[in-house]
Amino acid sequence: MTDIRIPDALKPVDGRFGSGPSKVRPEGVESLAAVSRTFLGTSHRQKTVKDQVARLRRGLAEFFAMPEGYEVVLANGGTSAFWEVATFGLVRERAQFAEFGEFGAKFVKAVTDAPFLAGPTVHRAPGGSAAYLAAEAGVDVYATVQNETSTGVAVPVRRVAGADEGALLLTDATSGGGSLDVDLRETDVYYLAPQKALGSDGGIWLALMSPAAIERAFEIKRSGRYIPQFLDLVTAIEQSRLEQTYNTPALATVFLAAEQLDWMNSQGGLPWAVKRSAEGAAAIYGWAERSEYATPFVTDPALRSSAVATVDFVGIDATVLAKVLRANDIVDTEPYRKLGRNQLRIALYPTIEPSDVTALTACIDYVAERL
Repeated sequence: MTDIRIPDALKPVDGRFGSGPSKVRPEGVESLAAVSRTFLGTSHRQKTVKDQVARLRRGLAEFFAMPEGYEVVLANGGTSAFWEVATFGLVRERAQFAEFGEFGAKFVKAVTDAPFLAGPTVHRAPGGSAAYLAAEAGVDVYATVQNETSTGVAVPVRRVAGADEGALLLTDATSGGGSLDVDLRETDVYYLAPQKALGSDGGIWLALMSPAAIERAFEIKRSGRYIPQFLDLVTAIEQSRLEQTYNTPALATVFLAAEQLDWMNSQGGLPWAVKRSAEGAAAIYGWAERSEYATPFVTDPALRSSAVATVDFVGIDATVLAKVLRANDIVDTEPYRKLGRNQLRIALYPTIEPSDVTALTACIDYVAERL
């Protein structure tokens, strides 16, 4: 079946549709190459690199219209590391979670396994639907996912009505940040990864933190709780204020993310990026609803993500379909492995041209006819 050749006229200009690592704009790579001799392979404690960290932090602040008093904090390790960072440095005693996919479940496990914390409350929903937070006495951290990368479910970012005074809201925007709308005043920590909508490589975590979240980190640090140095949130905050990271960062990641943010800000910032991702979403969901053999996995249109789309197939093996697409240089459309569904998963980040999403649907139809 992988011998099926899709006509070049049908193919997208760029065939990368991965949900992370995601498409990196060629222009960003060219800009990196232009500074490679003075940037790559240099000390991360020196001005050349610190200037790029500063550019990245400024770009995030501008893009998300960061409220006064909030700070951009970054460190090595990616979102998986940030879940541990938050477990040690933000949860005082008890947390509550809204879990509706594989990625939200990983943060739940980190807090559940922590011997110094009380068992969390967890509101769960099956894949393809959403779970929600609810006010609960004694909870000092609420945590939810804005966009569940494994299923393509997205929910609005809103504070928990009736929560205890001082309770924090942590929003996992790993794959939603940059494609979905957000008002940062509605959350205390909005954390994301550079290898999604920011069109860069992985390896660092980025968090936009409220004054209350920053104070919580210092409060817990003062309490004497043991915190591994690599996972110390106060260290990350203090180092970020110096435009650097505690450990050596991946320099290309920092530069490419900063370059992507400059590009998105020049196009119109978050409103432009949200609109662009929504255009791609309209193309893929509209096609799936019209199709005789495909259907959106998320049945409630209000929950369908504009960052990552999941499409189920009937009568066609999606595994074979993905292999044929890959053989034709249309890559990373495979579903999240643990979800176990006969489907494709398509990223809709701002780096991806909506016209390429439309071209992808034509390619799927072409292959499906021959399967």
